[in-house]
Amino acid sequence: MSVEFEPYRGELIAYCYRMLGSVHEAEDVVQETMLRAWRARDRYDSSRASVRTWLYRIATNACLTALDGRARRALPSGLGLPSDDPDAELRPVLDIPWLQPYPDSRFKTATRDDLRLALVAAMQLLPPRQRAVLILREVLEFSAAEVAGQLDTTVAAVNSALQRARATLADAPGLELITEPDDPEVRAVIQRYARAFETADVATLVRLVTADAVMEMPPVPLWYRGRRDYGRFLQRVFQMRGINWRTRHLTANCQPALAAYAPAPDGRHHLHTVQVFTVADGRIARNVVFADPGVLRVFGLPERIRSD
Repeated sequence: MSVEFEPYRGELIAYCYRMLGSVHEAEDVVQETMLRAWRARDRYDSSRASVRTWLYRIATNACLTALDGRARRALPSGLGLPSDDPDAELRPVLDIPWLQPYPDSRFKTATRDDLRLALVAAMQLLPPRQRAVLILREVLEFSAAEVAGQLDTTVAAVNSALQRARATLADAPGLELITEPDDPEVRAVIQRYARAFETADVATLVRLVTADAVMEMPPVPLWYRGRRDYGRFLQRVFQMRGINWRTRHLTANCQPALAAYAPAPDGRHHLHTVQVFTVADGRIARNVVFADPGVLRVFGLPERIRSD
């Protein structure tokens, strides 16, 4: 029997990313899923399940195995209180499994609210089987019977797990802040922010964020809340790295994002961070700044660009 698996790779990567919080791990698990499916292709029974349902069963089991005994992926704001010291040491903590961003352009995923960073971070709070039930039922819209088959459980158990997952997410912060990256108002805010960032105009940057805006910087465990500390920290960054930056517009997790390039002694600009924004009521409410070189490589961005 000839069974096509490759058309499902992109959506499976998005699913496994929601489950695992890591693009690197999602790609590895999907590759394992494809290999398992290929080896078992002669045993696939189209009268029992569609190819898509069958692949999600394999991928779900692979994700649950990968998550067994592993700490959840998190953002700094999910681990402790905000800092009020803009001069605190910027020491990366690499033994924490940080949540990673999802590069939209690489995987050509349609805009979906369920890929937003805040929601993916909240999903990591759920036990793995509850997480799988929530995504399979609410996001991918499989029936309770299909999910029961994928998880080798009962429909009653699926419905119970879904109810508990919904209750947990109901209390998760930031989920109500959803705007589209191509919304004209959102684009205008990010464009103004990019221009101010390139010229190190801290006063303008602070005016563009909400009063209780959050900035966090995995793998550095620090995070800041409020315009005052947001501005103080940016002032420190520009003092350390210079004032003549370059930016490129992106989207990540179906949110507006910027790649920031810092001036370097070689006369070029070097990739420094990818910043993922949440915009609410015409201002930036959250900026998650990713600086891990391994994470930045996922976006396929040039490491250096010409200054002109």
